[in-house]
Amino acid sequence: MKRMGMIFRAKANKALDRAEDPRETLDYSYQKQLELLQKVRRGVADVATSRKRLELQLNQLQGQSSKLEDQGRKALALGREGLAREALSRRAALQQQVTDLETQHSTLQGEEEKLTLAAQRLQAKVDAFRTKKETIKATYTAAQAQTRIGEAFSGISEEMGDVGLAIQRAEDKTQQLQARAGAIDELLASGALDDPTGTAKDDIAAELDRISGGSDVELELQRMKAELAGGSSSSQQAIEGGAQGGAQQSQQSSPHKFDKQ
Repeated sequence: MKRMGMIFRAKANKALDRAEDPRETLDYSYQKQLELLQKVRRGVADVATSRKRLELQLNQLQGQSSKLEDQGRKALALGREGLAREALSRRAALQQQVTDLETQHSTLQGEEEKLTLAAQRLQAKVDAFRTKKETIKATYTAAQAQTRIGEAFSGISEEMGDVGLAIQRAEDKTQQLQARAGAIDELLASGALDDPTGTAKDDIAAELDRISGGSDVELELQRMKAELAGGSSSSQQAIEGGAQGGAQQSQQSSPHKFDKQ
């Protein structure tokens, strides 16, 4: 189970590394820092609001204290000492509340100053992180583009690898077709394959056709000469015998031509 868990974590870590984009991670971290800065600012605003509320209460209590003091002085002037004592007692209670509120006001004011200073420091840190983030993103993008260009030039990228394989397959098929066409031409020329159209002939058939055609021309020429000369039938036979001798001589000389070829 431990081994399976380790393998699973290793696979998951590798998958996460493959899916992770540093630029997106930096943007997410910057967003989180902005949210934290916003929370600190809201805290400063809340503390300042509480401080302002205490100031309003202090002003109200101080006004009541001053009013009770005036009332006690007037009552004492009128000879109503008991009423003046009651006014001063109430004023003393209000004064205690004023003291407590002043203590709370001082505490809130100190907290406000601390939060304001923290917000300023955090703002400076966020600004510095943003500058560094943009620099890292630009560097990463440039390095990624440079890597892709290098892979494209070297042919090791996936796109260029597919193009190279396609070119290699096209060249292999072209060479195969060229070899097949050459083999068919050689077989037709040697007579191993028959041409159904009758247009292709081997060397032997072409030579035989040439010899046969030449013999026919010679015979026709001799006959025409005999007719023009008005020769007899015996001369006609002699002419035919001479033509046959010429044909035999041509057949004897043709093997030498084949040997030369």
